[in-house]
Amino acid sequence: MLSNKQILGLQFYRQKPILNYIVDFYCPAANLVIECDGSQHFTDDGLEVDHIRDEALAQLGLEVLRFDNAQVMGKISDVVEVIYQYCFSHLADESP
Repeated sequence: MLSNKQILGLQFYRQKPILNYIVDFYCPAANLVIECDGSQHFTDDGLEVDHIRDEALAQLGLEVLRFDNAQVMGKISDVVEVIYQYCFSHLADESP
């Protein structure tokens, strides 16, 4: 899946520790965190924990893209397209 691929030549790291968290995927060149969420993330507690985590990561200048497991398993090409578009836009914003 994403762990063995690059998008636009960018390196993605799987299960990367950042702060007190372990993010599913991290792309330092795009300041991007990708989370693949199971059902526990959609409870009231899970949503609150994710919100706190996303805010902490945002304070580091990181963008968090979240996808549920059904999207990852059933529509991976759509997921990759969203990631591609984010990375493409981020790189375009940084070029002179």
